[in-house]
Amino acid sequence: MMSLTKVSLWEIVKRQYAYKLKAYIQVFMSMVIVQLIAILFSQGSSGMMASSGGLIDLELRYYSADVVVGFTILWGFITAILITTKAYRNDDFILVTNRLSSNLSNVLFLLTASIVGGITSMLTTFLVKIIVFIFKSSFLIISPVNLAGVMDLLIGTGVTTLYILLFSAIGYMVGTLVQLSRAFAVVLPVIFVGGLILDGLRGQDGVIAALVKFFFMETSFVLFIVKVLATAVLMFCGAFILSNKMEVKP
Repeated sequence: MMSLTKVSLWEIVKRQYAYKLKAYIQVFMSMVIVQLIAILFSQGSSGMMASSGGLIDLELRYYSADVVVGFTILWGFITAILITTKAYRNDDFILVTNRLSSNLSNVLFLLTASIVGGITSMLTTFLVKIIVFIFKSSFLIISPVNLAGVMDLLIGTGVTTLYILLFSAIGYMVGTLVQLSRAFAVVLPVIFVGGLILDGLRGQDGVIAALVKFFFMETSFVLFIVKVLATAVLMFCGAFILSNKMEVKP
């Protein structure tokens, strides 16, 4: 006598997600390499202020993890594109799967990668300052530890995580479009570069500049969260719909 056990979608997604955390470990290794490279670029100060009077010359230099954050956001974008490629998609068929469970497990993986990237990139702030202190002994680093500083670190981590998630969602959409038609590999960069050129020629805000202001100039943290999450959800949903048009592996 044989019985059939119906496995729920959530169970399938959990298994695929757990599998991808182990199988895609190289993704996190590449993140570490990217962040180490970014730390080297961070040795140049992100800001400077100088003043002089009489026999005293005062020079203030600011060091931060801004470069590391930028590199990590780019890493998230590229990672999202990579996991849409055919080689990564075929890995899903090791387990029982369908398009929906595959996409959902990818989103969970990208969310995890965004959180890890957000935390590690912000923590590199301390590493950057330690390196500056060791190799540039003439500098006096003033970095008081107080409640405000801790809150800034937590907010910075949250914002960075959301930015990585946003660009991961965009990358996932871009990757899906490219897998649907190779022509998008040419069309999308042309549209982006063309938008930048038009903004520069017109000397006024265009679509690209408007998008930058929309996401990067928001002063309300709550509104920023809403903007990023809404955009990410739309991007992922769009990618889900488009992925259903791809060929199904027999």
